Amino acid sequence: MIMQKKIGAKNWITFILAGLVGQLAWAIENMYLNSYAFYCGKDYIYITIMTAASAAAATITTLLIGALSDRLGKRKAFITFGYIIWGISIVAFSLLDPTKSFNIVGGSALTAGVMIVIFDCIMTFFGSTANDACFNAYVTDNTSEDNRGKVESILSILPMVAMIAITVIQGLIVKDNKGWDIFFIVFGALTSLIGVILLFVMPKDNIKANKNEPYFKNIFYGFRPSVIKANKKLYITLIAFAIFNIAIQTFFPYLIVYIQNILHFVDLDFTLIFGIVLVVACILTVVVGLFMDKIGKNKLIIPALLVASLGGVLFFFAKDMWFVILAGIVLISGYLIVTAVIGAKIRDYTPKEEVGLFQGIRMVFAVLIPMVTGPFIGEAFFLINKSTYVNEYNQVVLEPNAYMFLGTAGILLLAIIPIIFLFKQEKLDNGLTHEK
Repeated sequence: MIMQKKIGAKNWITFILAGLVGQLAWAIENMYLNSYAFYCGKDYIYITIMTAASAAAATITTLLIGALSDRLGKRKAFITFGYIIWGISIVAFSLLDPTKSFNIVGGSALTAGVMIVIFDCIMTFFGSTANDACFNAYVTDNTSEDNRGKVESILSILPMVAMIAITVIQGLIVKDNKGWDIFFIVFGALTSLIGVILLFVMPKDNIKANKNEPYFKNIFYGFRPSVIKANKKLYITLIAFAIFNIAIQTFFPYLIVYIQNILHFVDLDFTLIFGIVLVVACILTVVVGLFMDKIGKNKLIIPALLVASLGGVLFFFAKDMWFVILAGIVLISGYLIVTAVIGAKIRDYTPKEEVGLFQGIRMVFAVLIPMVTGPFIGEAFFLINKSTYVNEYNQVVLEPNAYMFLGTAGILLLAIIPIIFLFKQEKLDNGLTHEK
């Protein structure tokens, strides 16, 4: 019988505060830093370079710091001070606007573009240190197989909550590219403030230092064939997660453009669709999460993948507002529930003495591979119509079309294959069917 680990109020506060503010900070990078880079640098090339550099920085940082936090037996210091410095690095972007009198780039668009790329890598280093490497490991350390479904269901909706909050607040602060400095100062200060609060709220570390092998050897620990063989269930789950996230990245980067430019739902109509879909999907995910640990993760994962795939098919046919809302609720609900279930199973199968060592591996499968491949798969479907539009950076680009949702639906079904292998491996390891 698996010992249930009681979460406790301080851990719940830590999960929610660190999780939400971390997602707010990442939402700034994913949603608005591109726009700011183009506004300041006047060239799309900075966005391309920044996207690649940031993905590499996040993965490398998580590999390095995850291993270091295990070796030292420390999570709290990396998380709290990481958030404080992460916030300061966000505030620093307010100094890069060449149109402002207090900028540090001398009014040069070229210097501003280059510095934004550099500052983004610095911000990513502290963000990945605090959030990707150590906060993710901390959640695994302080949960058990009996309650991870509930915790993951909460964590999985935080990116959507952050997306809503950032969209609303950015719209209130930034008008006609005026107010970017205030925007970065507000969210940078909030991130640092949460770091300070966590210094007093977050429980002390309860993990042992792992100094079994040299530090630099441990960085590549998760890539060793012997480690992969010894943790088959973990790597099968990671493969399923990679396929699933590739499916999501096939449509997600283009979803807003599709709804606004192809379906022509803008302003209030777009806000209504966006709001209803995210709110309903988040509520459904939390409700399912409350019962996930009792029902059993294995009983939910394939049905959730099928629901998400159905949402992709529905989106292909959706044209009127309420059909789009229905399709969106089905697709995003399935997406969030699968994220929660697979995320919980990854934590279940992560070796308890080496949690930090595996956070970089998780980043490779969950972020790096999907973000490199998914958007290109989505763009391949744009060739079916070859319609073009002028994007926010004044470039003529291919227009998204509904076929990308069929691509998403198909790839989601492919994710069922490693899940079936996972169930077989579980049965083989346990000698009988045993839900995790």
